[in-house]
Amino acid sequence: MKTIRATIFLACALALTICTTTVSALDAADGGVMTQSMQAAITPAKALEMLKEGNKRFVSGTPVGVDYLAQVKKTAAGQYPFAAVVTCVDSRTQPEIIFDQGIGDMFVARVAGNFVNDDILGSLEFATKVSGARIILIMGHTECGAIKGACDDVELGLLTATLANINPAVAVVGKEDYSPTNSKNPKFVQAVADMNVKLTMQKLRDRSLVLRNMIDKGEIALVGAMYDITTGKTTFYE
Repeated sequence: MKTIRATIFLACALALTICTTTVSALDAADGGVMTQSMQAAITPAKALEMLKEGNKRFVSGTPVGVDYLAQVKKTAAGQYPFAAVVTCVDSRTQPEIIFDQGIGDMFVARVAGNFVNDDILGSLEFATKVSGARIILIMGHTECGAIKGACDDVELGLLTATLANINPAVAVVGKEDYSPTNSKNPKFVQAVADMNVKLTMQKLRDRSLVLRNMIDKGEIALVGAMYDITTGKTTFYE
């Protein structure tokens, strides 16, 4: 009898899972978008989990089907993103694709070297305090050209000033036991990329009182990440 009951329970659980998955897929295919009530129900921890699950779907090749044109129409009157991402301009790092999200799901700020300045911090204050995003993700990536440029002290027009924002990370890692300390050393480059994410997170807290207060109160999460351009996997720094 216990065996029969266990079998029935497992069958029901499986049916419920299939049903839930099917409904979610249909909603997405029908142009399902984030609504105000859905956004309000998302905690910072849930927002992080949504990013992780999205990346898993991306890596496994099982993305949720999305009708982008339908989403365009449904978000025309308003947007309720659950996340804000700061990442590099690199053409291989598209957050909406990497995390399997649709139109209206994420705010994205992109700059070579994924650093923050007052313009980006102000944008993040808008994304969270005004528009309700529950998580800020600072995402670097492997084989970053901007990081390599900073490691080599490249000078080129306005790019020189852009790369200067990465110099603090180069300086910190340069004090460690790496040789050579330039782009010809892959381990050094990756160490600088990792440090750049960490220093960017710290700068966000130090520079923006609005964001720091929200983080300290648990209203939003601040998380770092590193995207691997060879595998599609994202490693999160929590």
